[in-house]
Amino acid sequence: MILPYVAIVQEKVRGLSSFGVELDFFVEEYAGSKGRFPPTKRRSKNSLYIATIEKGHSLTNSLIEAGRISDLGLVVIDELHMLGEGSRGAILEMTLAKILYMSKTTQIIGMSATLNNVGDLQKFMQAEYYTNNFRPVELKEFVKVRDSIYEVDKKAEDGLTFSRLLDYKYSSTMQKTDPDHLIALVTEVIPNNSCLVFCPTKKNCENVAEMVCKYLSKAYLSRKQNEKETLLKDLRSTGDGILCPVLKRTIPFGLAYHHSGLTSDERKLVEEAYSAGVLCLLTCTSTLAAGVNLPARRVILRAPYVARDFLKRAQYKQMIGRAGRAGIDTSGESILIIQEKDKKLVQELVSSPLENCYSNLLNDSSKGVQSLCLSLIGLKIAKTPEEIYNFMCSTLFNVQQELLSPEKSLWDITRESLNCLTIKGLITNKPDDDTDGPHQLLEVSKLGQATYKGGVDLSCCDILYRDLKQGLEGLVLESFLHLIYLVTPYDMISQCTPNWMIYFGQFNQLTATEQKMAASVGVPESFLARKIAGQPVKKAVEIGIVNRLYLSFVLYCLLKETNIWHVSQKFNMPRGFVQNLLASASSFSSSVFHFCEELEEFWCYKALLLEVTKKLTYCVKAELIPLMEVAGVLEARAKQLFNSGYTTLAHLANADPETMVKMIEHMSRRQAKQIVSSAKMLLSEKAEALQEEVEELLKLPTDLPGLNIPSEDNKVAK
Repeated sequence: MILPYVAIVQEKVRGLSSFGVELDFFVEEYAGSKGRFPPTKRRSKNSLYIATIEKGHSLTNSLIEAGRISDLGLVVIDELHMLGEGSRGAILEMTLAKILYMSKTTQIIGMSATLNNVGDLQKFMQAEYYTNNFRPVELKEFVKVRDSIYEVDKKAEDGLTFSRLLDYKYSSTMQKTDPDHLIALVTEVIPNNSCLVFCPTKKNCENVAEMVCKYLSKAYLSRKQNEKETLLKDLRSTGDGILCPVLKRTIPFGLAYHHSGLTSDERKLVEEAYSAGVLCLLTCTSTLAAGVNLPARRVILRAPYVARDFLKRAQYKQMIGRAGRAGIDTSGESILIIQEKDKKLVQELVSSPLENCYSNLLNDSSKGVQSLCLSLIGLKIAKTPEEIYNFMCSTLFNVQQELLSPEKSLWDITRESLNCLTIKGLITNKPDDDTDGPHQLLEVSKLGQATYKGGVDLSCCDILYRDLKQGLEGLVLESFLHLIYLVTPYDMISQCTPNWMIYFGQFNQLTATEQKMAASVGVPESFLARKIAGQPVKKAVEIGIVNRLYLSFVLYCLLKETNIWHVSQKFNMPRGFVQNLLASASSFSSSVFHFCEELEEFWCYKALLLEVTKKLTYCVKAELIPLMEVAGVLEARAKQLFNSGYTTLAHLANADPETMVKMIEHMSRRQAKQIVSSAKMLLSEKAEALQEEVEELLKLPTDLPGLNIPSEDNKVAK
């Protein structure tokens, strides 16, 4: 099962573990740094792999390499329209193309609510098409201009029919503060029903939540007061005593914001409180629309924009799709707030067809085609340019080639990509002596093999190799800093603007050996001193290295303190960014580990990076790690469980959910059952893996001369 985000993977693992326990199959998580390659071959049970797009691709590659791709019975892709979204879309297309090409027995099911050019996808996937407009809860769409509300009506001439005037008495002060009448719209449904308000930016989410609270009656404070106080206490404990001042003001009224600036623990607590009805309104960014399942009675779109970009039809459909709670409401409604100037654009938005989904293999200088060619050669799916061309004919890109690249043929694009890979030293050509004519056999170089097996981006594989090679010349193992620098992800560098005072202060707290290491990678103390003093830098310093070292200081500090709040305050960075950096570093560290596995010269990194990856994955005190291996158990929940006596995986697997509910404040039965099921699943999976390892070790070769072990000795050996 391939899902778009880590959070959804974890939610699905939790939700399906109880089925696995009851129906005797394994549920395995492939997200971030989690997952075995190749996956363990089971003797008796089947496995359900739940993976992100990137991990799904790595899993497919490892099964092809092990000759086990036909073991895949079924592949389910949720949000299939993500084929058209940048580099992740290219990875998804590669995964599907390989499965279709290599296995004739695997069934593929793709699901999406926002697809238009289905014919292209049918042709690519050789698929049947099933569509249905059934919705368990009816959805009514509205648009608000000033104080008039219009219903979206496809039969109307301009797509909109007048519905009603907004009836709410505003003071002059309120009118200034809330010109869009958000308070009137939300108070029509809260607190008895739930409401989501989508905002264009993260800052706008927080401002709107605070503004609404300012004008709510005091009666809101008494509703579920004890539960809200517990939520505030839990949020404070996730930050080791620090609580976001905005949440401190809004939660007593039953409101909160939800965006990537929150830590995972905070997001989880807010989501659980909203699902339980403790919170009745969330102000959120568009990411929630494609994230976890949080439906509402009413969905309000604060503006037809995401940041500065006008909404796309697919984004709009994703957001309004949150309206209507099955089993609770008979209908749901969405209200899009617009200005008069945007009316024409909005009429097109609500009535136009969905955007088409296009292949992304050619985007970013044909990086997707090059990555695909490299893995095809490495996996021995293709050995010649002609065989690669044949494979390319089975991609979505080929279906859309005349539209996406009318000036070049598919053969020219294939040849150009192979030429680029040769220039980069990732593949080599040699004549094929077994055939007549000028045929070439293609092979991956060692660097090429490391790149595709590690899932390393082609744009940075040579830089990574250079950095690892340079690191060997003076690897500092006095602390983790040097290793952390080597696994700090390149794609986060552009999102970083160092604060020079903080940078210099952190540099001065390093030991003399660590300072030498910083200088050896290209950031000497003299450079930072000049930056603070505002003096020109005499010697050119690569800004990418400067930013990367700064981010590695953040990660190093995080590993020592294990508190995202403290570190975000120390570096004056949003706590959500710090957590994203940690998750990205954990995933990249796993990639670098697999990269080094393929290169003998980097043998020493292998053992070292295993430990670094583990530290970055959990970033908590050692005693909490066994609990955090359970899907969806984050640091705050792990602390609660540990303090209640559930200190090992076995304790959790054998726990009674009813007892757990009594011991841990405000844990629901559903959450307790999911934790116990997930722990049972993980324990069973680990036990099975050990059993298989034992049996593999005890396999006696029958073809050795003179081998005759009596049966009693055999029993003793076992």
